[in-house]
Amino acid sequence: MTVQPVAEQAVVLRLSGSIDVRGAGELGRELGPRLRRADERGQRLVLDMSGVRRLSSTAVDTLDAHTRHRTAGPVLVTGATPQVRGVLTTTHLPGIRLYPTLEGALATVCAGGPAPAPAAPERPRTPESPEPPVAGEARDTVGETSGEVLGLRAKARTSGIIGIAQGILMARYGLPDPAAAFALLRAGSQHHNVPLRVLASAVVTAPPPRTAREWFPGRLHTPPPPVGPQDVEAVNPRDRRQMLTAAVYAAVTLADADAAEIHLTDAGQDEALVLEAHHGLDAAYRDCLALVAGPPAVCARAQAAGRPVTVPDVAADPALAGHPVGRAVLAAGSRALYATPMVTAAGGCGGVVCVHRADPGVWLTEGQTAALDALARDLAAWRSWYRRTVVQDALEYLHAHGSSGG
Repeated sequence: MTVQPVAEQAVVLRLSGSIDVRGAGELGRELGPRLRRADERGQRLVLDMSGVRRLSSTAVDTLDAHTRHRTAGPVLVTGATPQVRGVLTTTHLPGIRLYPTLEGALATVCAGGPAPAPAAPERPRTPESPEPPVAGEARDTVGETSGEVLGLRAKARTSGIIGIAQGILMARYGLPDPAAAFALLRAGSQHHNVPLRVLASAVVTAPPPRTAREWFPGRLHTPPPPVGPQDVEAVNPRDRRQMLTAAVYAAVTLADADAAEIHLTDAGQDEALVLEAHHGLDAAYRDCLALVAGPPAVCARAQAAGRPVTVPDVAADPALAGHPVGRAVLAAGSRALYATPMVTAAGGCGGVVCVHRADPGVWLTEGQTAALDALARDLAAWRSWYRRTVVQDALEYLHAHGSSGG
């Protein structure tokens, strides 16, 4: 167990290894004092379980005994592996909230927003009694979301990574307070037209500056790669929003689709998929798929497999039919999906292009799938260029102005 304070709002207790019966006792002896100390300081306790390989039933009982009374101020659990998550989600733990990433949990704490619903055991459902949201997963918000709620959730998803970037800039350049760090971030974002969240993620994940004068000395500026079809090729490649908007419309046209979406990976959030462009999808669906940390979402399946994934009928897909993601797809009017990963020349995945069809069945021709796959490869090459050119230009701006006190 290691402890890491995070600003004034939270403290992170990192767990690792297999927590068996003996480990459960150690966890209990550590957890009680930590919770009391956090309460005294007005902090939230976050358990980072990304390093936990196995969680015994005794450990789950220990967690429940120390947290069951904390429904108003639950303990946030992040990074759980599928095995650990399965154990936690099949047990009713009213004082625990699950988040896929540490950044997501810290974003909620820093934003002061509502925590997701607690994990609950499976129980039979009927069409009249839909399943409640699953903590930490994409949530079924159809019919219940308002613009205000969606705005709060969107803010919570970005405030965590921005706050971490502010802390890095303050420490690196001796800035007096978070406001000064945010002003520097905002100036770099506006000067190079890089979204604030994207620049903050780059600050968090990039290696430290190599020299006092340059962040990346000796780097070469290469021309942008071509991105077809023609309407995408005509867009300024330095304009991220226009490029992705043109690409999502091109995907709809190429696939004769009813809707489409483009997710990009975010290194600052453990390569989770972030929804960056969309067409023909309602607000509730976009909220549900705004941040995807893993399957069963089809974009995450394509990312994990490194190849295209087809779902002929979401309503008949075993993993999607009863899941909040699947219900969000159906509520948005889609039945069939095709997702193709944006595979880079080095073999990594930079994102996923996904197209929707209102009618079930495999509708794409061989030529259409080839065109979509080519578009995804072109976008992968463009995104790699954008990150090492435009984003690094913005980082150089931060380094120059931060070092000079400007």
